[in-house]
Amino acid sequence: MPGSGSRAARPGPLSPMCPSTPLLEAETSLPHPGRHLCSWTRPGLGPSWASSVVFQSCRSCHLLFRAGAMVPHLVPRQLVRLFRWQVACARGASVQPRTWAAASRIPSLLSPWGAMGTSRLVCRSSSSTSPCAPEVVLTQERYPVTRLPFSVVSEEDLEAFERIIPGRVVTDPEVLEASNVDWLRTVRGGSKVLLRPRTSQEVAHILRYCHERNLAVNPQGGNTGMVGGSVPVFDEIILSTAQMNQVISFHSVSGTLVCQAGCVLEELSRYVEERGFVMPLDLGAKGSCHIGGNVATNAGGLRFLRYGSLHGTVLGLEVVLADGTILNCLTSLRKDNTGYDLKQLFIGSEGTLGVITAVSIQCPPKPTAVNVAFLGCPGFAEVLQTFSSCRGLLGEILSAYEFMDAECMRLVTHHLCLTSPVQESPFYVLIETSGSRAEHDAEKLSDFLEQVLSSGLVTDGTVATDQMKLKGMVTCT
Repeated sequence: MPGSGSRAARPGPLSPMCPSTPLLEAETSLPHPGRHLCSWTRPGLGPSWASSVVFQSCRSCHLLFRAGAMVPHLVPRQLVRLFRWQVACARGASVQPRTWAAASRIPSLLSPWGAMGTSRLVCRSSSSTSPCAPEVVLTQERYPVTRLPFSVVSEEDLEAFERIIPGRVVTDPEVLEASNVDWLRTVRGGSKVLLRPRTSQEVAHILRYCHERNLAVNPQGGNTGMVGGSVPVFDEIILSTAQMNQVISFHSVSGTLVCQAGCVLEELSRYVEERGFVMPLDLGAKGSCHIGGNVATNAGGLRFLRYGSLHGTVLGLEVVLADGTILNCLTSLRKDNTGYDLKQLFIGSEGTLGVITAVSIQCPPKPTAVNVAFLGCPGFAEVLQTFSSCRGLLGEILSAYEFMDAECMRLVTHHLCLTSPVQESPFYVLIETSGSRAEHDAEKLSDFLEQVLSSGLVTDGTVATDQMKLKGMVTCT
C-alpha cells in the first residue's frame, strides 16, 4: 500500500489508532534521512516497541505514513533552534516610522533590512541544484536503514502510470535530482519515478494501483522542509502535488477559500489580499510551501497569536486514503455541528491517515494598518514580561510576537550580510500589530514602547510602518 508523505507505507490498511507521537519542532535528528531517526518512546511503551518500528513525524513535509525502514532505538539527537523572523506585508494606510532607544538613538530598521528581499532565504524552494554544490550522500548509505519488501517499479508500472496521468510521468534523472534531495542538501533518496497528478481522482487511481502492487509512495509538496522529511529514503515513487494548484472557489462575503492542496501559500495570500482578505497562516517558506502540507503538519506560523491554529481556521478537507478511497469533507460551513468532525483527524496527522488533496479555509478580513517594532531585551525574563505588557497594552491589535537570541542574530547578520537594526542585546523581539485605524494603532504601540523602555524591559528598538519597506522585510526560519 502506498504511503502518504515522505514515508513508504506497509501493505494493508492503516489503523487510525497509530501510536506515532509527534516530536516537538526543536527536537529532531539532523541530518534527517527522510525519516526521523530519533529515539522516542510513547508513554507506556518500552525500547522494544521503539526499536521495532519507527514513525515519521516531520513538521515540514507534506504527508506521512508509517515508516518503511527499521532503525536502531538509540540514535544521537541534536537540538535544532529554529527562529522565526516575520514581518507581514503592509496593508494600506501607514504612519511615518519612528525609532526608540534607551541608550542610543539609531536609524530606522527599514534600510538595512530591506536588502533581505534579495537573500537566498527569501523564497525557499526545493533543494539547490547548483553544479558547484557537493554531491549529497544517499540516505541509505549514510544511515543504518533497511528497505522493507516493497515491489520495484517495472516498465509495466510506468505504462500504467502513463495511462493514469499521460505526459506527467517523469523518469529523467536530472529532473528527479531536485525532488530526491532536501532543501538543506543533507539527505538524498534514490527515486526513479516522479508522478504529477492534477486532480484528486488521479491521486486516487495512483494510490489504488500502488496499493495493489505493493509499491512504496513518497508524496511531496514544496520540499521546503528543514529536516529532510519530504524526500524518499530508498526508491519510493515521488507523488508531487505541484500541479494541484487551482483555486476552486472563493466567497467574497464569508472569506471562505476552497483550493487544491498544491497551491503555494504566497500565491494564495496574494489571491485573497486582492479581494480584501488575508490568509490566517504565514510562514517563512510561504513562497514555496503548499497549503496541503501546511494542513497535514498543522503549521502554526507567525499569525498564530492572532488567528489561532489550523484546527480552527480549516473548515473542510478532501482526503485520499491509502487504498485510493476519496473522503470528501470539503464543507465551507463554519458553524457545523452535525455528526463527527472528521477533518480534525487529518489536520496535523502528518499523513498517517491519508493524502490531503483539497482544503477549505476561513480567511479573515485584511487589516488596513500594520506596524512592526523590533526591540532589544537584556534577558529572557524581560522577553516574557514584555510579552505580558504587550498583550495588556496592545490587546486586539497584537498579531505577532517573535523572539530570537543573540546567536540567532549573529547567524543572520553573518550569513545574510546584514546589519542589526538595534544595538547588540542578549535577546531580540519582533512585534507586529494590525488593525483598521493607523493613528489609533500607532498611538497604542507608542504608549507600549514608552512604558517598556522606561521600565527597563527593553533597551533599544525601532519601528517600521512604511508599506514598501515592510514588504522588503522577510522571514528567516
